[in-house]
Parts: sequence; structure tokens; C-alpha cells
Amino acid sequence: MSFRFRGGANASSGMGVADHCKGTFLELQRKKAHRYVIFKIDDKKNEVVVEKTGSPAESYEDFTFALPENDCRYAIYDFDFVTSENCQKSKIFFIAWSPATSRIRAKMLYATSKDRLRHELDGVHYEIQATDPTEMELDVLKERVY
Repeated sequence: MSFRFRGGANASSGMGVADHCKGTFLELQRKKAHRYVIFKIDDKKNEVVVEKTGSPAESYEDFTFALPENDCRYAIYDFDFVTSENCQKSKIFFIAWSPATSRIRAKMLYATSKDRLRHELDGVHYEIQATDPTEMELDVLKERVY
């Protein structure tokens, strides 16, 4: 009996990453063109793609509502805050959203593909792994930066 393994060069790291993912991230990072970017795995293309971006005026609540309740996603959020010295600062968070209610196959796929996307996104300050909304509340981000 012989076994065949599916997957080519990216099999060990999961998926490929579409070129526009890095470009969209750079727009957020350098130009402040987006408040957040949500990425999803496109099964047909076998790669991570940009699903949605949020305008700079959108709130953290807008961002959390944009994440699917029962499916995994990756996200970047540009968190603005004021330091105790009254300086305006910004930190970029990478959030791996893997809700407990999502399919096991999706959780595994997103878990094995995360490092490949993270490698492409140079300049992320903090990473959060969230399986339920309480693990990525605004207070969690604030605790990280203060």
C-alpha cells in the first residue's frame, strides 16, 4: 500500500500568501490607509488573501464585528494610544482568530499557515491568539502596550 501526500512546496507551511497581502499591510503600516486588515484562506487559490479592510475612522468595535463568528481569520489592527507622557503612539497587532465554534479543519489549516503570513508582515509589534471574543477585547490590547 502506498500513500500520497497532497501539497507541493508550501505543504509544510500551509498556504501561499497572495502578493496583495503584503501591499495592503504596508498601506496600513506606512500610510495609515487602513485601521485594520482581515485575511482569509482562499481554498480554491490555496493562498491567504485580503478579505476586508477598515477605514482609519473605524473603531475597534467595527473591527471585531467584521470578524466571522464561526470561522477562522487572520487580522492586523493598528492600535492608536496616548502614553503616560502624553505622546501619540501606534502599535500593530496580529490577531489569529480561531473561534471555538469553527470547524476543526479550518482551525488546523489556519494554525499551520499562520507563520507563513506572519513572516510576510514585517513590523508587527504584538500577536494575540483568540478563540473567543474576550481574549481580544480592547482591554487586552491596552494591557499589552502599557
